[in-house]
Amino acid sequence: MKKIVSIFIVLTLLSCSELQNIANQLPQSSYGVTNNEIASGLRQALDFGIDKQVTKLTQEDGFFKNELVKIALPPELQKVDKTLRDVGLGNLADQGLKVLNRAAEDAVKEATPIFVDAVKGITFNDARTILLGQEDAATQYLVGKTKTQLYGKFNPVITNSLEKVGAISIWSTIIEKYNSIPLTRNVNPDLADYVTSQALEGVYTMIAVEEKDIRTDLSARTTNLLKRVFSLQD
Repeated sequence: MKKIVSIFIVLTLLSCSELQNIANQLPQSSYGVTNNEIASGLRQALDFGIDKQVTKLTQEDGFFKNELVKIALPPELQKVDKTLRDVGLGNLADQGLKVLNRAAEDAVKEATPIFVDAVKGITFNDARTILLGQEDAATQYLVGKTKTQLYGKFNPVITNSLEKVGAISIWSTIIEKYNSIPLTRNVNPDLADYVTSQALEGVYTMIAVEEKDIRTDLSARTTNLLKRVFSLQD
């Protein structure tokens, strides 16, 4: 009895924050699934997104014919596009749009290992919260943790891809012709920056597609880990 009273006195002397710290150090589980397993399941879902969905982007027309991620022209180049069509250079304008998407398709092929390594390096400290969050919560966590770093790694790949698919040459011709048209204001867009940003958005979009499938479609949970983890949010 004295022992129980002593424990009660100790607990009453502890602050709420101290009690919370103790609780945080205890193993947490729901239906036998630990936070570490949840984190592993979320990483696996992102890996599947890269393997099943992002690889589609690396195929010819992977960006260009996918309305979810197709790279459109930025506002500055939209006026270039319209002006070229107005003066009978519609074919050149079409080619300019296509090569931007071709560059993204080529670059994602080269950069896929970057995304794989990024997912491996993620520690989901808030795994349970992410699991029970929005249908793209894990993807958005990935965006927040990796976008700046991936941009720095991805931009040189995009620059090389723009050159490789002939986009630099084509757009140099487009810009030169546009700037030579009377009454137009000269433009000099940073194509590498724009395509890099758009390609990254496309990659994250496709990863989110797979995450949503795993969250909402039981048949998409193709491993025991995914079944155990994502059953918690059903």
